[in-house]
Amino acid sequence: MHNMPYRLLFGFVLSLVLQFSLVLSNPPGLNIGFYQYTCPKAEVIVRDEMTKIISRVPSLAGPLLRMHFHDCFVNGCDGSILLDSTPGSPSEKESIPNLSLRGFGTIDRVKAKLEQACPGVVSCADILALVARDVVFLTKGPHWEVPTGRRDGTRSVKDDAVNNLPPPFFDATRNLYQFFIPKGLDAKDQVVLLGGHTLGTSHCSSFASRLYNFSGTMMADPTLDKYYVPRLKSKCQPGDKTTLVEMDPGSFRTFDTSYYRHIARGRALFTSDETLMLDPFTRGYILRQAGVAGYPAEFFADFAVSMVKMGNMQVLTGAQGEIRKHCAFVN
Repeated sequence: MHNMPYRLLFGFVLSLVLQFSLVLSNPPGLNIGFYQYTCPKAEVIVRDEMTKIISRVPSLAGPLLRMHFHDCFVNGCDGSILLDSTPGSPSEKESIPNLSLRGFGTIDRVKAKLEQACPGVVSCADILALVARDVVFLTKGPHWEVPTGRRDGTRSVKDDAVNNLPPPFFDATRNLYQFFIPKGLDAKDQVVLLGGHTLGTSHCSSFASRLYNFSGTMMADPTLDKYYVPRLKSKCQPGDKTTLVEMDPGSFRTFDTSYYRHIARGRALFTSDETLMLDPFTRGYILRQAGVAGYPAEFFADFAVSMVKMGNMQVLTGAQGEIRKHCAFVN
């Protein structure tokens, strides 16, 4: 299923479907092939750099995918997650949900290559979207066409991240209505995008309450697989804020459907993911992907659609915003 010819054929068919469906849904100013004339090799440059980086540091795939998510959910996909703090004005990077993000050097490296080829043309917001797509493909996931043309924002505020990012300790229904639906995403987008947890790791602190003091009971979350709890406790001692745990054990560097099997078995690390099993629709989706055969083609196609949908949220285009020369600083 993961051989290259199948994935390339799948990607070609998916790209055609996406191009037809997105012509009507892309925000004005956002198009597939936006840099066709102004920086024709932009996507090739990004792919080449990411191929080198992921081959050397495959563990960066998950964090770089997460970075795009964290950018888009906070006032839209405008590259604000990349801005450094300024005196008296802490940026989104300083917010608790973003303290564990890594891969900023990768974005800087890609941006530097693009600036060499096409100075002042490709936005940092577009780089995040392209990098997210490429790390998925490079870890055996789907390929899709990314609409580009985003401009970079000039505002990044620490508290905005806390107020806009769905916490791992909220239940799925609360996250859906508080964070997804207001941004134009639905229950299917939620269960599909959380499938991206197949890549990467999490700090113990993001789920420790489920091990030691669930809902103030001083006991483990009863929805956690009782045989999995001791294994997690052996890795995560109370108060541990540094240890990393694989979100998709045994497959955390491969983009596949196996994370859904962990959710179905009560082995998801986060309340936000495990409680997807309480809703009939999202439960049905999870169980279908978690089956013996699984439906990777369905999940791959759905993930591509939801990523494009998320990547279109509140974008700046045309004369809005700017094209940063360096992603960490406004011009």
